[in-house]
Amino acid sequence: MAFEGLTEKLGAAFRKLRTKGKLTESDVKSAMREVRLALLEADVNYKVAKDFTAKVTERAVGSDVMESLTPAQMVIKIVNEELTSLMGSEETRINFAGKPPTIIMMCGLQGSGKTTHSAKLAKMLKKQGHRPLLVACDIYRPAAIEQLKVVGGQVGASVFEMGHENPVVIAQNAVKHAKDYGNDIVILDTAGRLHIDEKLMNELKEVKSAVHPDEILLVVDSMTGQDAVNVAKSFDDLLDISGVILTKLDGDTRGGAALSVRAVTGKPIKFAGIGEKLGDLEVFHPDRMASRILGMGDVLTLIEDAQSRLDQEKTEEMAKKFRQNKFDMNDLYDQLQQIKRMGSVKNILSKIPGISDQIRDMDFDDRQMDRVGAMISSMTKKERENPSIINPSRKRRIAAGSGMKVEDVNRLMKQFEQMQKFMKNMNARDKNGRRKHLPGLGGLNMPIPQGPRHGRGKYKKK
Repeated sequence: MAFEGLTEKLGAAFRKLRTKGKLTESDVKSAMREVRLALLEADVNYKVAKDFTAKVTERAVGSDVMESLTPAQMVIKIVNEELTSLMGSEETRINFAGKPPTIIMMCGLQGSGKTTHSAKLAKMLKKQGHRPLLVACDIYRPAAIEQLKVVGGQVGASVFEMGHENPVVIAQNAVKHAKDYGNDIVILDTAGRLHIDEKLMNELKEVKSAVHPDEILLVVDSMTGQDAVNVAKSFDDLLDISGVILTKLDGDTRGGAALSVRAVTGKPIKFAGIGEKLGDLEVFHPDRMASRILGMGDVLTLIEDAQSRLDQEKTEEMAKKFRQNKFDMNDLYDQLQQIKRMGSVKNILSKIPGISDQIRDMDFDDRQMDRVGAMISSMTKKERENPSIINPSRKRRIAAGSGMKVEDVNRLMKQFEQMQKFMKNMNARDKNGRRKHLPGLGGLNMPIPQGPRHGRGKYKKK
């Protein structure tokens, strides 16, 4: 999970501050030394880290903080504000042309994810009602054109290609095609190299001069750390990019690129790649990212994810069954599929305020949801609708059909019974028609069994 190491170290520094009733200037400076060290270990640019802690220190040693009833909280508030400012203060959207089509030129080094993120961006824009056209301008990388066709087909976007023609000619003809066929957005998937060279930059400059793109988005692999910032600066110096797409922010990245790119180039991070699926692209919100880094969660993004990825009709139907105590194995299966659409369990929980500290050392295996799904799929229609009929012989058949053990099926059945009891208690009312119990988890365990041959329990400590 992105920024995990940085979040942990910042949390440790702030916990020390919270133990002190009143802060001295020495306390603040000591904490800022730890913050600076945490930033450097996260591969943040040295000058950026130094300037950041200097600004925080200057604000934190003021009388408003020192004389506050909760000085530690005031320092954290200042850090949050400065982190947000460092990454751009507010989100920056696509700069649409006054007269269609809007031309978006994607650039970056080979392997950064340009082609995949061109398709991700097309999918996002298509959801907003646009008609994007993907253009294959990478004529050098083997199978690059074919890859764009495949991902374009997966997101339902048209793909324009002219084989191994000159990329400048391809871009010009693509724009004409878009005007003729009503595509209001043109996304140019340009060629990359293993490193920045004169030939690459000259070609990109020629494409830019020929079609005058409204946006030049640099795709940067955030796992390359400080190198990503150096790449961004080089491209910006030569092309004057309009924004950055940071990829792999869901991975084990130290976060230095996200915190340094804006400060070094002056150009905003517009989007963040948060997974391998073509729907895993989100608008980059500096304030929300600052909250995540400080372990404060990100409820707004969680809500947006739920609204965009969950089937609202199924969710309403599920709520109705919940109220009527008619929840069965089919509903549990549907619920697991909905959760999977929102990403990993750990990533979902990390966006809930106050949870990040508790889950940091937990190793969640998202494949366990697939194992539950496999067991439910091995049940007959009658068994899914009425799990109470599942006897020992049926359990053996379900276990064999799903590649699991009978103990795993028993555990699933027990946890399903707990869910039913929980719902019954939730819906119980007194003689006046009022609910007897307020909503709460009530000790309910999530129905995720262990793997077939390893690891006991729902998660294991690292």
